[in-house]
Amino acid sequence: MDKLLSMGSMALRKAALNEQAKEFLLENEVLFNVLKKAADRYIGGETLDETVRKVMQQNGNGFKCSIEFMGESTRNEHEAAEATTEFVKICQQINQQNLYSTVSLDLSHIGLAVSEDLCYNNLMTICAAATKGKTEVIISAEGTERTDAILHTYKRAVKEYSDLGITLQAYLYRSKDDFAELLKTPGRIRIVKGAFETAPQLSMPRGEALDEAYLDYVAQLLSNGHLCSIATHHDKIQQQAKALVHQYHPDKDKYEFESLYGIQTEQLDKLKAEGYPTKLYFVYGKEWYLYLCNRLAEYPMNIFRALNDIVG
Repeated sequence: MDKLLSMGSMALRKAALNEQAKEFLLENEVLFNVLKKAADRYIGGETLDETVRKVMQQNGNGFKCSIEFMGESTRNEHEAAEATTEFVKICQQINQQNLYSTVSLDLSHIGLAVSEDLCYNNLMTICAAATKGKTEVIISAEGTERTDAILHTYKRAVKEYSDLGITLQAYLYRSKDDFAELLKTPGRIRIVKGAFETAPQLSMPRGEALDEAYLDYVAQLLSNGHLCSIATHHDKIQQQAKALVHQYHPDKDKYEFESLYGIQTEQLDKLKAEGYPTKLYFVYGKEWYLYLCNRLAEYPMNIFRALNDIVG
């Protein structure tokens, strides 16, 4: 069974990177509507307004939130500009509605695949809008072919906007060196295990070694009093991270436990009830294909839940 689950996970991660499959889905109305029934469990909605309503509800429940407009790999300046405009709208809504929320984004959504300069300029536009509400902006992780460009753009931009954070993937062997450099920056470091398919020599597999690496990054962040997000649904890691919090006693505004909306949120409820800072990560839009594949890949048995959502 474990071998089958592993094979299923690998297949889903490869499917997530198939842009032709994504384009086919977006153009096929019937297939789109069928699979969206499975995606609805994990997304805030197709529109910002839908997501804002859910964020307001979760703020009322005591959760900090994050909002991301889904999309990646825009291939021209026009598409990148459209995405940038949407992220500016998110910043404006957070400010106008007084939401307790940050903004998250993929740099390739705002032009990184076109040029670093285009992406940087669009990022600065978003950060300028975020400044008005003192809103934190966090850059998401992408495939390894973009890691260097993402880190370069972040290091350049954080000099101009200190409320800019970055996501570090613990499973990448290179992250040890990247982390040492990121500790020198003021922005929040969001630690994730890593969800993208890579060549074997680039990343470590799921298991104890990866868990230890993840927790080592968390320990260094907490001990240094550096802003961090502990972004995981792994209960064992959450419990060990709690022990690290008690060991280092960081200020509550320095760290947070983060979970994706729709996935094992009962664990985040418990952490909130115990007094730990907690955050729910919302995504919205029509480009949920990659997101759905990666969510199912994390636990392939969720495919059966997805099938139930589709036919239910």
